Amino acid sequence: MSDADPWLVVGLGNPGPEYAGNRHNVGFMVADLLAERMGGRFKAHKSRAQVVEGRCGAPGPGSRRVVVAKPSSYMNVSGGPTTALRDFYKVPVANIIAIHDELDIDYGALRLKFGGGDNGHNGLKSITKSLGAEYHRVRFGIGRPPGRMQVADFVLKDFSSAERRELDYFVDRAADAVETLIVDGLERAQSTYNS
Repeated sequence: MSDADPWLVVGLGNPGPEYAGNRHNVGFMVADLLAERMGGRFKAHKSRAQVVEGRCGAPGPGSRRVVVAKPSSYMNVSGGPTTALRDFYKVPVANIIAIHDELDIDYGALRLKFGGGDNGHNGLKSITKSLGAEYHRVRFGIGRPPGRMQVADFVLKDFSSAERRELDYFVDRAADAVETLIVDGLERAQSTYNS
């Protein structure tokens, strides 16, 4: 792996307007903000994903080539588009970052890690099946469902109005965490953003 190798940031979610505000789509929300920061617009790619290519970090030798992607497939088959993008852009698996919702973390809290299990997350399960587990994850906490609500119902519901008041701030922080991970490395990003 060299500094010249590109990074692939995959926001996980489900395509289509009916899913846009769902908790399960927070990966797409962070990807949208990263694309906006890079000054790019998503374009359809033959890998069954929407992509934006750009750079991350201060201009000059410290900046990194980055591809931000939102798979156009459903969450549970994210591995196919992610693998196609890896092959097309020649990205080392260790330079892939998946951004996803995480039930076992309080709402808005972040945890960055490298490798590990999928914790029952279907998007991660699909990527790990295709690529192995040695990629980065930015886990965005959405908390547990209230009462007896089923997990599937909870993740496919929009954020509550109380949650939405803070959502922009948390999405912004997650985008900062991704940029820090790419430019300064995992340890620096973890010590700054893991909560």
